[in-house]
Amino acid sequence: MTKRSALATPSAVPPSARLQTALRRLAEPTLVRRSVVSVTAAFVLVWAVLLGYNFFNYKQAITNDPGLLKYGDALLESLTPITDPAQAAAAVAATNHWTNIRRRQIGLLPGASMHELRDSATGQVVYAPAGLEELDIPLPPLREGSALSESVVQGKPYRIYAGRNARWTLRIVDNKRTDADYLTYNGRYLLPYLLLAAPFVLLPVWLSVRNGLRPLQQLASRIAQRGKDDLQPVGFHARHRELKPLEQSLDHFLAQLRQKVERERAFVQDAAHEIRTPLAVINAQAHVMARSQSAAERTQAQAHLEQAIARTSHLAQQLLDLAALDDAQRPAPRELDVAQWLRGVLAQAAPEAMARQIELSLDAPDSLPARLDLPALESIAHNLIDNAVRYTPAGGNVAVALRREGALLHLSVQDDGPGIPAADRDRVFERFYRGAGQAATGSGLGLAIVRQAALRLGGQVRVCAGLGGRGVGFGVDIPSAPGT
Repeated sequence: MTKRSALATPSAVPPSARLQTALRRLAEPTLVRRSVVSVTAAFVLVWAVLLGYNFFNYKQAITNDPGLLKYGDALLESLTPITDPAQAAAAVAATNHWTNIRRRQIGLLPGASMHELRDSATGQVVYAPAGLEELDIPLPPLREGSALSESVVQGKPYRIYAGRNARWTLRIVDNKRTDADYLTYNGRYLLPYLLLAAPFVLLPVWLSVRNGLRPLQQLASRIAQRGKDDLQPVGFHARHRELKPLEQSLDHFLAQLRQKVERERAFVQDAAHEIRTPLAVINAQAHVMARSQSAAERTQAQAHLEQAIARTSHLAQQLLDLAALDDAQRPAPRELDVAQWLRGVLAQAAPEAMARQIELSLDAPDSLPARLDLPALESIAHNLIDNAVRYTPAGGNVAVALRREGALLHLSVQDDGPGIPAADRDRVFERFYRGAGQAATGSGLGLAIVRQAALRLGGQVRVCAGLGGRGVGFGVDIPSAPGT
């Protein structure tokens, strides 16, 4: 009977570690939480907008239609038929009492409204609450008609109504409703309605977001279960329109990765095949040099050996150039005079051209400053000029031209050599591709390097006409910022 390890039980995890894990999960941002918080914030915003709207209407109302003035006039008019002071006092007292009860019921304002009634003829007080005299509020003068006034006593604002007719004089002292009082009251009034509606809105939002994210979780699970070398399409078949672009983008990305892996695999196989040939020559000629008794044979073997070594070195350098151009990290653009720099490149190619009696020419302005990725530009110029010189027969011509048109630099290299058949022009930029019938040696990487370098510069390379209706030409268009 085996004992289960304590490490396998959840209780073995310290409570502090479980708490930290729970806190980390709680702190992680989630779409569900963000949606719920957004809706909650919308509720708060609606509450604030409604409160502001009601406050605006309230300010307009008390400016254009003061309620206290209407209330006092109506009460004074209702007292006009009453001639008995006792009845009038009872009526005012009852109205005052009912008004204060109603104010407390609706929680309108703290404090009480105080009504005072006097006989207009004698000025004698018919009814006055006990607290009115204690406040010592200065009352407006008695006159015919009605008016409103305001006063501040002991730091509290009051509104005062004063109205007089032939029989009675009525004055009402009321707490002034400040803006803070209004906002507090109406804020408490609106809040329960919003709190009541919140669950009926938040719950559907939470369920909707949670169910809406389920297809994403299924997609993530399907991707997580795939092998590290599985680059086939996801095969998710999203039903929702919003998820289809994601599925298509993933499948497109995986297709690009498949193509890249296939290209790299083919590249490695082709590179191994290309290197095998010169290495076999080196091995064979080394045996000849080591075992041959003839000085002439050793000299010939040495020449073949040196040629194979040079070919291998050239191939290795071109492979390094391709790897550098494929690197995602690019050097910062350099400011240079492209015309003067190109003259230096032609000067390096001049000895080989002179040895084969090939005439090199350059059509370029005296100065052409620009900001460019120099290693990529070097790969383009060196490979195009080297190919033109090597493939052009002795006594031929190679013409190089450079000009600027707007934001583009145009570089062209043309020759009058054997040219490229029309059937091969679509494939000359493939790696290790060499057309049939080529006498010059090469690896088939030069034009592939030119195309990769042009793409790295954001430009393009194209096959164009050669010189005098013969040969072939290559034009490169490169976007570049003018230099200073």
